[in-house]
Amino acid sequence: MMQHGLSGTATLGPSGTGSSDYREPKRRPNYGKTSAIFALNYPNKESFGFLLTAERLWTNSGAAPERPANTRIGDDPELTHVTLVWREGRHEDWVKFGKPVTERILSRSERIESYKAGQMFALVRWASNNYGTVRSTLDIVQAVSLGKQCATVPQVDPGGELLLSVHGWPKVAQVFRLIDAVVASGIDPCDVAPEHWRHIHNRMAGRLTPRDYTPARHQAWLKRKALLP
Repeated sequence: MMQHGLSGTATLGPSGTGSSDYREPKRRPNYGKTSAIFALNYPNKESFGFLLTAERLWTNSGAAPERPANTRIGDDPELTHVTLVWREGRHEDWVKFGKPVTERILSRSERIESYKAGQMFALVRWASNNYGTVRSTLDIVQAVSLGKQCATVPQVDPGGELLLSVHGWPKVAQVFRLIDAVVASGIDPCDVAPEHWRHIHNRMAGRLTPRDYTPARHQAWLKRKALLP
């Protein structure tokens, strides 16, 4: 699959390390639509999971806030906008999987991708300073319709339904492997049942092994989806 984006195309190095200054920049292949950017490890801090039992709302009423003018793409208020930044070695964002309906390049280091309600994407964010990696996160988000209650997600406007969220390179790498397993079975991660990503999040939070997403499970989801309003 051809790679493209805002920066170079160096491949991922070995993952995981005990060193506090370990860095693993640049990109990995993604599925569906390649976005610019890549994310890495977070060896300085072990993240502890949490169950996705509640959502943080933008406002008490759940209404979406006014979008900044520079993020309005095609004047379509129904879209969810994802800002991706690439400053090599400092701040590198990347979409592991996702199929944006439109995109806009703001500069050599920043772009915005937009998704319609119901679409899912996996946003990976990495940052470092002079002493090493300071952030490595992966969020799987489902875009929501205008005015619907949603969770706040960094760099996602106005937010979305947060299906999975992990922090720290070991957990990010584990989710990468689970996504790769879905692809290896011939299934597009963008089409996976949202409940599967929630299942993975909660099983990882409990330090348990997630179930595999098999073609039989996927077919069952597609049949159920066809019956949804």
